[in-house]
Amino acid sequence: MAFHPSEPYNELPLLPPAEELEGKDILKATILAHRALARLEGSLSNLPNPAILLDSIGLQEAKVSSEIENIITTHDELYQYAVAERSVGNSATKEVLHYKEALWYGHEQVREKGVLTTNLFVKLVQVIKENQSGIRNTPGTQIVKDKTREVIYTPPVGEEIIRTKLKNLEEFLNLNDDGLDPLVKMAVAHYQFEAIHPFGDGNGRTGRIINILYLVQQGLLRMPVLYLSRYILEHRSDYYQLLREVTEEGNWQRWILYMIHAVEETSKLTLHKIEEIKVAMTAMSEAIKQELPNIYSKDLVEVLFQRPYSKRQFLVEAGIVKVKTAGTYLASLEEKGFLKSVELGKEKLYLNVALLDILKK
Repeated sequence: MAFHPSEPYNELPLLPPAEELEGKDILKATILAHRALARLEGSLSNLPNPAILLDSIGLQEAKVSSEIENIITTHDELYQYAVAERSVGNSATKEVLHYKEALWYGHEQVREKGVLTTNLFVKLVQVIKENQSGIRNTPGTQIVKDKTREVIYTPPVGEEIIRTKLKNLEEFLNLNDDGLDPLVKMAVAHYQFEAIHPFGDGNGRTGRIINILYLVQQGLLRMPVLYLSRYILEHRSDYYQLLREVTEEGNWQRWILYMIHAVEETSKLTLHKIEEIKVAMTAMSEAIKQELPNIYSKDLVEVLFQRPYSKRQFLVEAGIVKVKTAGTYLASLEEKGFLKSVELGKEKLYLNVALLDILKK
């Protein structure tokens, strides 16, 4: 059956695609992307404590990925509520924080079990949406243009059909001896997941988490610090147009090149951000040694750079000082201009302005 935008695409072809996927241009692009990924991995390895970046960069990805779906929050609000004890009142901020939780849940599952499954995909969307979402089992889902409301795609209908296509996607992702470059497979799998569109809501965010989980599964990254959402947001019209070209014309080449280029550019951007954070950490370390030598420690600086906002509890949990002394340390750091305090309800948080400025770029 030929594709028609307003009819359920139950004939969505199974993977792998019949078309040639690794032409000369794509092979060249994969070499460049793998080099960029390797440089990023090397930079992470040279960090004194690679874990210090994970919360901050993970939250930034959650923010941008949600923004693609028009779920908007501010950096300040997001980073504040990520560390505060009070409940989150803003629904958009809450969804962004759930996205980060889903990312880390998925990362733990992949590291533990080594496979990507339909059950994992379902759990990811449940964490994102904070409900018991499951596979779509009623018709009516359609993708439409924002302004004209013209229907441009109708995903497959019927839970059994959707599960069959997801099972095929699982097999494609978890098969490692098919000779395809992992970056090519990531691009193909991302299209397929978006085309299956298995959930009533949260498909885009779940699909973008699957991208990074697949790179971790394939050993291209040890930690989930490469996020493609910013590139997709900045090139959103191309993203949707190229997805349509695969569906309507079978044009895999342009789509795969887009995704591989996204990996390369995002790797470079993330590497640059990490290098900026390293420089800022070194500068603050030297300044604290000079201004406040009695409280300086490597562990203290790492805590201050783990998240934009710190609080007494973090210093205590890191084993640096006791609760009462933690407050004195943070107050001294604010007095010398290293931090800036913010009241959030009854709680006092301390902002590392230098780190937040880097993350906002």
